[in-house]
Amino acid sequence: MSLLAELEPLKQSALAEFAAAADLPALEHIKGAYLGATGKFTGLMKQLGSLPKEEKPTAGKAINAVKVELETALAARREELELKAALPKEPTDWSLSGRRRAVGRLHPLTQVTDDIVKAFRKVGFAVADGPEIEDEYHCFDALNTPADHPARDAQDTFYLAQPDSQSPIANRLLRTHTSSVQIRVMKSQPPPVRIIVPGRVYRRDNADATHNPTFQQIEGLYVDKGVTVGDLKGTVEFVFKELLGDDVKIRFRPHYFSYTEPSYEIDFASALTRKMGKDWLEIAGCGMVHPQVFENVGYDPEIWTGWAFGFGIERIAMIRYCMNDIRLFYENDVRFLKQF
Repeated sequence: MSLLAELEPLKQSALAEFAAAADLPALEHIKGAYLGATGKFTGLMKQLGSLPKEEKPTAGKAINAVKVELETALAARREELELKAALPKEPTDWSLSGRRRAVGRLHPLTQVTDDIVKAFRKVGFAVADGPEIEDEYHCFDALNTPADHPARDAQDTFYLAQPDSQSPIANRLLRTHTSSVQIRVMKSQPPPVRIIVPGRVYRRDNADATHNPTFQQIEGLYVDKGVTVGDLKGTVEFVFKELLGDDVKIRFRPHYFSYTEPSYEIDFASALTRKMGKDWLEIAGCGMVHPQVFENVGYDPEIWTGWAFGFGIERIAMIRYCMNDIRLFYENDVRFLKQF
């Protein structure tokens, strides 16, 4: 059989197999069988060189026409199979209602926490986390808090009882501050350290509408060579201006904390405090990390210095939103939450 006589049956066979291909892999396999390097049509094209000189132009023109036709049919079938593959595997009920927009919004405490974290991230702080059920070492001992300190009394702290006894387990409790995470971070890595630690803490304190047995706290820790109180004051001013407005003024008052020396209470003044009828309002505690704390975690206090400070997130939220009752944050009253 001559080359031209073979051409038409080969074309029809290829077109039929292209149309019968069930999916894209099958189509690619058929393509290789006809148009691949060792395919049937490719083999026919290779015979062109053995034809007499006078037959080559006619045969060449016919072969090229068939090749174009096959490639066009192949592209069309590939497009059909790609569309088929993209369709849902299960039938779609087009009468179903559309997807609704998510209902709700972030809790006001979450909004304030996010704003605090954003402010600290701007000056290079990372977020750290730790367990809410702690032991006395991380919560008190490593932070230079003596055994007779009032914070360690069962009247102030939630200790966990043994399952078979009413007596508390001496080294298990609900953390009273997120400072315990500072200890865990310092024991796990060498300086420098620049972290903030937001999280829930627990204290036996519900004396009035501004206190709750559980509340949110955020603490900051910065350890490096040559860190000073000036670095602390600059960071505090920046963060509180970000949170409460550019008119915020900060002052430090001497105080005592067992894990910092020197220690300070932080007061601030702004239009918000004046609206509350006060010139200054206490908002946080801070200080330079006590050398004993550095020794407890294996840092050399002759080389490294650092500062730490912490404050309640609810307190910031209450000031920002002019609230006077912390319990509103935890009552899940939709009428209250809708305002934020």
